[in-house]
Amino acid sequence: MTLSRRVMGIEESITMAVSAKAKAMRAEGIDVVSMDAGEPDFDTPQHIKDAAIQAIRDGFTKYTVATGIPQLKKAICDKLERDNGLKYDPSQVVVGCGAKHTLFDATMALINEGDEAIIPAPYWVSYADQVKLMGGKPVIVETKPENGLKMTADELTAALSPRTKFVLLNSPSNPHGAVYSEAELSALARVLANTDVYIISDEIYEKIIYGVKCHSIAQVGESLKARTILVNGVSKSYAMTGWRIGYAAGPKEVISLMAKLQSQETSNPTSISQMAALAALNGPQDSVEQMRRAFEERRDYIVGRLSAIPGIACMKPDGAFYAFPNTSALYGSRYKDRKIQNSLDLCGFLLEEMKVSCVPGSGFGMDGHVRLSYATSMENIRKALDRIEEGVGKLSR
Repeated sequence: MTLSRRVMGIEESITMAVSAKAKAMRAEGIDVVSMDAGEPDFDTPQHIKDAAIQAIRDGFTKYTVATGIPQLKKAICDKLERDNGLKYDPSQVVVGCGAKHTLFDATMALINEGDEAIIPAPYWVSYADQVKLMGGKPVIVETKPENGLKMTADELTAALSPRTKFVLLNSPSNPHGAVYSEAELSALARVLANTDVYIISDEIYEKIIYGVKCHSIAQVGESLKARTILVNGVSKSYAMTGWRIGYAAGPKEVISLMAKLQSQETSNPTSISQMAALAALNGPQDSVEQMRRAFEERRDYIVGRLSAIPGIACMKPDGAFYAFPNTSALYGSRYKDRKIQNSLDLCGFLLEEMKVSCVPGSGFGMDGHVRLSYATSMENIRKALDRIEEGVGKLSR
């Protein structure tokens, strides 16, 4: 019998695959430095853990409302008004099992067979495959270094078609840390103003920014807000990746479909994690700034070290915790019998020969780059950069 063609037609998450291989090597006793993981190396703040423990003690371990407990949805509305100047009713909010799950449900709610979704490259690895899984067509916009690898209004205009269902924006961005300015978002908004195209705005790295302000396209105008599905969560800002709580806020017609989907998929997000997320949003925020400052210090170090290695050029990210250096000048080189022809080859060389795991840019739609996460200790970053520098020095033409 033929299995699902749609599932067979998508790719495994390359970040998860690389991370799994690095973990397997470490389990064998190999000293691998992981620069692949997209999760903070900090522990979840104590007051958040305490709230989860209290929930268990209180017996808050049963099914909840499929879309999230009312007090958490209210806290999300309060956060969006406080931090973003955006007013939502709790009926316009759905809480999911992580931002990835929330993004997938938003895609499912919007895409019909043959619909198109505009996705700027480089893009997070799951965006395009989520569209494909629903029978849609990802329309990839190749961004340019001179524009900070951000989609311009002209590029958006050229990508639009009668079949465009939504545009996906990610700011701050994974994998390259770009942050769209208010002026850049306004230019995109003007293009979309006279269309009926939806926007999915992935803002999961909103709190991890360096010397810039994070804006949402939903803030640009009420007409855009009415077509924007804003996606966020607690994973990155509060070091809660394993707790699996994400959320979306947006137009009721889309949120209600996402709620219906979730009632059939997962029943509800974990009750205990919801209480932890409530404590994260309503509790003290000093840990967020402490992590942000540590990431900024690491960013400055890793970008400086990478930029000093011959054959590597690295833009300075304004947000998130990834460096996305251009490594294409190294392609065509070799190490012994190993040829380096693309980002997959380079990452394979760095992992197997230098014991550093990073993610090929091909998984993000930009093969001339690799992604290194600096959500790890300075000790690991220094060790990794020493090994990368040594490894590049071993390559020959």
